[in-house]
Amino acid sequence: MARTPKAVLPKAGENPGKIIDIDVSQEMSESFLEYAYSVIYSRALPDARDGLKPVQRRILHQMFEMGLRPEKGHVKCARVVGEVMGKLHPHGDGAIYDAAVRLAQPFTTRLPLIDGHGNFGSLDAGPAAMRYTEARLAPAAMAMVDEADEDTVDFGGNYDGQLLEPLVLPAAFPNLLVNGATGIAVGMATNMPPHNLGEVVAAAKHLIDNPKATLKALMKFVPAPDFPTGGEIIGLEGVADAYASGRGSFKVRATAVIEKVSSRKQGIVITEFPYNIGPEKVVEKIAVLVKGKKILGISDIIDLSDGQQGTKVVIEIKNGYEPEDILEQLYKLTPMEDQFSVNAVALVNGKPLTLGLKELLQVFIDHRIEVVRRRSEFRKAKAEGRLTLVDGLLKAIIDIDKVIKIIRGSEDAQAAKDALIKGFKLSDEQATYILDMPLRRLTKVSKLELETEQKQLSEAIAALKKLLSSEANIKAQVSAELTAVSKSFATPRRSRIGE
Repeated sequence: MARTPKAVLPKAGENPGKIIDIDVSQEMSESFLEYAYSVIYSRALPDARDGLKPVQRRILHQMFEMGLRPEKGHVKCARVVGEVMGKLHPHGDGAIYDAAVRLAQPFTTRLPLIDGHGNFGSLDAGPAAMRYTEARLAPAAMAMVDEADEDTVDFGGNYDGQLLEPLVLPAAFPNLLVNGATGIAVGMATNMPPHNLGEVVAAAKHLIDNPKATLKALMKFVPAPDFPTGGEIIGLEGVADAYASGRGSFKVRATAVIEKVSSRKQGIVITEFPYNIGPEKVVEKIAVLVKGKKILGISDIIDLSDGQQGTKVVIEIKNGYEPEDILEQLYKLTPMEDQFSVNAVALVNGKPLTLGLKELLQVFIDHRIEVVRRRSEFRKAKAEGRLTLVDGLLKAIIDIDKVIKIIRGSEDAQAAKDALIKGFKLSDEQATYILDMPLRRLTKVSKLELETEQKQLSEAIAALKKLLSSEANIKAQVSAELTAVSKSFATPRRSRIGE
């Protein structure tokens, strides 16, 4: 292959007139691979453990760091976007704001992770500018980010190495299944539907208790996806294929009923549309079909949808026409029936894999087992450290006058420490802690309070040791925490399952 010369800026110390020959095909290949790697791992695909793309994870983490908890007030989205962009995500502000908006939209996300205040858009219209909208973490987001400061997950450097960010969130529920994901990478894409939290948690608990559970057994708990916009799911064969192999497709129909809309006319009332389909799009399509005489018998279309009452589109039928026949035509010719193609691609140990339902649940369970283990070890070490100090204080306050006398009679801090260690049989850590305490605190320490704390710490350490003593205990704890999350956030199924 011909080698095309390419002018390259000289490095320090090189001859400024030097031209380096580079193989264009090799340069293109290497550059494209670097770009593809960046898109796949840093932008487009979610991690199978917490179900988040890097931008989503950074938004939630930074909002947690900013103290934007559910009980606190909302702040401008522009401030959140600025913090995320400046500290963690060096990309466009539009991409960050769009990701934050989607986490807040109840018609996009089955369990919203951001509590938005203001105009966050609709299925037919975009949100207001970030300077007008406000946000804070939703209660469910706390279950995603909480405990990250207890050594439950690994942290890595941000884009310039000055700050640390979590490589994954603790994620107390299977977010990837619950909220789904969409993303287009280089050479691959992901499109995963949302599910019902209660159903997914029940399936996860069953898999914890029965590691060899079959897909059929798991589908008794998770029969099909559950879209935030409701609708009717048709084609369970496609759902089963998606759960088995990670690829499959099924149809979602709008929810429509036939009823009298006036004293003399019948009509079709639509209250739910397929996922990501807005009423305006459907109304426009029906109007075009009526104008082109491809659908006969429709006299009027009235869109009564609003943010308060929800979706409601009324289609008036002319006398002499069967509403059932027209409804079938609408399903066939308009987006009132839409196909959802599942492509469950996510990152597992840094590799993009196509995963079925059981694999997705197992990756999450393994992650939670690791989180609970690391959290328990962290808490045990912290409690043991505190217990050591409490034991030292209990020894010292027996003769507080002697402690004060030793400190006053010592030439320097080291001499005082050595005297305390020798006089009260303390460790170096205990003696240092006593010396660092202000005298007013030391004299007011209550022996009864210390003994109570000592007992509580000993009990907590014993419970943590018992938890860490076996894998079965850790799994039981994971299952119990999943039950608690389900009780807090699970809602009834919205999407019906049709024939």
